Amino acid sequence: MDKLEIQERILKGENLHTEFKESLPDNETLAKSIVCFANTDGGQLIIGISNSGDIVGVEDLDEAVRKIDDVAFNRCEPPISILPETVDMDGEIVLIINIPKGEQRPYRTKSGKYYIRSGNRCRQASWQEVRRLYQTSESIYYDETPISKAPLGSLDMDYFRYFLEKHLDISPEESLIESYLENLKVITHNKKPTLAGILFFGDNPQAFIPFAKIIAAYIPGKDISIPPSDRKDLEGKIPYIIDGSIKFLKLYLREEHRIKGFESELYHEIPEEVLREGIVNAIAHRDYTINASIRLFIFEDRIEIRTPGRLPNTVTIESMKIAGCHVLRNPTLYNLLYKIGMVTDTGSGVYRMIKTIKEKLNREIKLNTTETEFILSIPRTPEDANL
Repeated sequence: MDKLEIQERILKGENLHTEFKESLPDNETLAKSIVCFANTDGGQLIIGISNSGDIVGVEDLDEAVRKIDDVAFNRCEPPISILPETVDMDGEIVLIINIPKGEQRPYRTKSGKYYIRSGNRCRQASWQEVRRLYQTSESIYYDETPISKAPLGSLDMDYFRYFLEKHLDISPEESLIESYLENLKVITHNKKPTLAGILFFGDNPQAFIPFAKIIAAYIPGKDISIPPSDRKDLEGKIPYIIDGSIKFLKLYLREEHRIKGFESELYHEIPEEVLREGIVNAIAHRDYTINASIRLFIFEDRIEIRTPGRLPNTVTIESMKIAGCHVLRNPTLYNLLYKIGMVTDTGSGVYRMIKTIKEKLNREIKLNTTETEFILSIPRTPEDANL
């Protein structure tokens, strides 16, 4: 861009591809502007031009470029590549930040917000617009998107080999490992780990997705306002989180031994298959675009599993109760869970839970949805009741 083009841009004013800043804004505002252009059609952020069109220039150019580069890499997710350039406007240096239309849309700021450019302004994108961005970038499913900051070495390759051997009965040659990783969508064709890959096979998944955990708590009462007497963050690979959740539940759920014939039989307060189904469903179907964790509460009268996000697409509580729909929000994660025998691929998980609790306890599972989460409530048996 040269002096004449800058002058022409000033005369035309801000538009879909142009935004002026008199001085360098704070980090969040800067990230918002960069994300806006990358999510829309690309453009230029021009710094050193006042709102009235006066050329004021940039004083500390090197510091400004360093700050912008840091924001583009560390405060935009995925990181965004930018190209800075300068133009001398009769002694005042104007800084132009060229922001291309992103190849890994949608982008968001570190605060978890998605922005798009609309005319001459930047605004937060609606969820429908975010979904369209996934579609136009040919990555409709969020669990298949690459985690840009995660190197291939962040995957636990020994665990992946174990997965292949135990669950797929495959002992591949070393030269074929990456092919299996890509075919299972654990990595992209550019060898970047996907969200599903990091969550299922990462050495330390929470280093890249901190909220991808289950917050478990035992509450000695019936109301969430009561402080928990025990709390634990269940982290690690998804299979480890599932096992950890079941172990935490067993700490506070009753078991009863009965002698039948000459053998002792163990009766659980709540069938383990119901508990496991509830945990697995939360992990498989949660909305990973929301920076919130699954919450597992053990109350005196019930177990609650609170899953971030609203129900996907056409799914309703009524259709879940009769196994009348099977819509996958995270198909790669679901496929991996299917491979290890945690899901059935029929969409009948909630229906089976309802049926089991009704048959064994003669109680009802409650399902509820709010603006931010789906709540599964599993009733417990009273303390004085026989199991």
